[in-house]
Amino acid sequence: MRLRPVTRTPLGLSLAAAAALGIAATQVAPATGAPPGDPGALRSGDQGGTVSLVHVNAPTPALRTKVDRLGLDTTEHADSSGVSVVLHGAADAKVLRDAGFTWRTTIPDLGARMRANAAKDRAYAAANAESPLPSGRTSYRHLSDYDAEMTLLAQRFPNLVKPLTLKNKSVEGREVRGIEITTNATRVDDGKPVFLVMGAHHAREWPSSEHSMEFAYDLLENFRTSDRARAILQNVRVIVVPVVNVDGFEISREAAPKGDFSQFDYEMKRKNCTVSVNTPPAYQGGTCVNNPAGRLRGTDLNRNYPGFWGGGGASPTWSSDTYRGDGPGSEPESDNIRALISGRQVTNLITNHTFSNLVLRPPSIAATGLSPDEPTYRALGEAMTNANGYSNWASYQLYDTSGSVEDWSYWNTGGFGFTFEIGPDEFHPPFQTGVVAEYLGLSPAQGAGYGGNREAYYLMAEATIDKSKHSTIAGTTQKGRTLSVSKTFISATSPVIGTDGTVGPPRYYQDTLTSRLVPDKTGRFSWAVNPSTRPLVVGRYGRDPVGPAEPAKPVANPAGVPAVGQSETSSFSITGAPTYDNGKATLNFSWPGGTAVDWDFYVYDSRGRLAAQAATAANPEAATLIDPVPGTYTVVAVNYDGGTTTTDWTGAVSFSSPTPGTYSGLKESWTLTCSAANGKVLKSQMVTVDRGQTANVGDPCTKSRKR
Repeated sequence: MRLRPVTRTPLGLSLAAAAALGIAATQVAPATGAPPGDPGALRSGDQGGTVSLVHVNAPTPALRTKVDRLGLDTTEHADSSGVSVVLHGAADAKVLRDAGFTWRTTIPDLGARMRANAAKDRAYAAANAESPLPSGRTSYRHLSDYDAEMTLLAQRFPNLVKPLTLKNKSVEGREVRGIEITTNATRVDDGKPVFLVMGAHHAREWPSSEHSMEFAYDLLENFRTSDRARAILQNVRVIVVPVVNVDGFEISREAAPKGDFSQFDYEMKRKNCTVSVNTPPAYQGGTCVNNPAGRLRGTDLNRNYPGFWGGGGASPTWSSDTYRGDGPGSEPESDNIRALISGRQVTNLITNHTFSNLVLRPPSIAATGLSPDEPTYRALGEAMTNANGYSNWASYQLYDTSGSVEDWSYWNTGGFGFTFEIGPDEFHPPFQTGVVAEYLGLSPAQGAGYGGNREAYYLMAEATIDKSKHSTIAGTTQKGRTLSVSKTFISATSPVIGTDGTVGPPRYYQDTLTSRLVPDKTGRFSWAVNPSTRPLVVGRYGRDPVGPAEPAKPVANPAGVPAVGQSETSSFSITGAPTYDNGKATLNFSWPGGTAVDWDFYVYDSRGRLAAQAATAANPEAATLIDPVPGTYTVVAVNYDGGTTTTDWTGAVSFSSPTPGTYSGLKESWTLTCSAANGKVLKSQMVTVDRGQTANVGDPCTKSRKR
């Protein structure tokens, strides 16, 4: 069916919803005890309490890493105040208390929420023969649906769709499939830039696959009637791999609902089906869907990519939901994506996840430093978050994460990559909200009226066309020639964190990037490639200030004091260049009464999107805006506990200048090779080309005559 147009309307700021973020019960305990041992990290189905989702107060990356190392069910949802954790009962709560952490309950009974969501899904499917999605789907797909629909799309659109099977079967022997979408789709070596869209690295994150698949339908269904879709498919090769983790997804999607989030609640499986060499013998038996360790056995595929593998934000413990795997790139499923990216010129990618309403870009580790492409990267993220209403952040602003796909891909190939964390608060929310509303930009999604993730994907596809965002090799040669570019290099992982917390030396891994082009019958070619010099080699981004940092200013506290559990609002403005050039804005809030009183602060930009927050048990509270966008910001101050006229808050915002960049000055080259139809190499040469540049190589198949 054809996609219904979306009317653009202003997105309002829901202050009541913002205030509600700070209303929950707080648990406080002294810092005693130690993390559980390896088998002790496994959870039973009943620990003497309801399974809940809590937001642990951990305002620094080091504290968030400490939470992750406790062996609990740490989610992808984190911000500058802490990280969300699924508490499976009293034993998990004790682990947090003994480690000295406090937390707020955000979903008191996850089982009840899951049952309510399932009822909503049944009701929505029963009431609607079709949804407004491009496919018309009204419910979550199964793995067999994805495979069948990709086959059907290839049959319906034979000139626009080429089936794709990735090189490795999964741990359990399943094929990992995708489709390539472009005009003359079977001509793989056509030189077009590639936009890769992926879902379900994490099995339980069902909307990630749905959004990926709907974008495929969107382009194909609208190709004949939409100039926009047609321009994309004429100039870009879009590759969609809706389910990367096929084993885990099959288990999660087909599991009998339990709703208790225990180790045997397979619907909540996150990882793949590998049995680590570190798994104790008692937990090695059985199948992936029925084994003594339950869903906790396996590797987190998005902690397994070799770039910066082994560092913070990934666990060395086999039973952790963020287990990084036995070695960098050890898993067949992550190796599939690594091989796909290494064998194609993937200039742009989006890897979809749930949840947090975030668009994340490298670097994933703060110590890496901002990328040399930060201005372009940030602007592209800003354009997409203007469509879906999410926050536009560098990954490290949440917490360090090592072994993610876009961090490896960007630093080693130069292709732009983003993580979309879809939806505000659930792994697979009701289909109507988590898929229909989030994809199309309908209420209650943050992108309501602005196009949602549909518009964000279109913007990324159009950015793939933009020659200023990749490199080009151009020339003319004879018919029947085949061109290739390649390079091989060695990179280091992070210093590897051991199970005992000690840090060992990095490991080394090899990448080979190679791709082919077969010029058309005219012999002319314009080949979209990634820059020849990897960002890992170029250096780190910084910039010389174009003006002074803005002077510090107070954040006004409005008259009166809200009751406990209620909020009040204030605002402040940030001025940009050329008057001021701010690399960072830091908000500080304090009050009399020490930690016996608790105020929480949420900072929203002019679009009503959460830009920063200071919502811990600390006094003072601090929030940071990196390279803040000029404009007016709203501060929501929540009287969480004990705020009175004598314990009211004061606030101020201070500014600092940007840090100058560092650049290596080194240049790498592609090896460009021309081969005849019989495979004989006719000529090889080195080609150096930067982002946004075109290298004109003439006829790369003809050797110049010696004089």
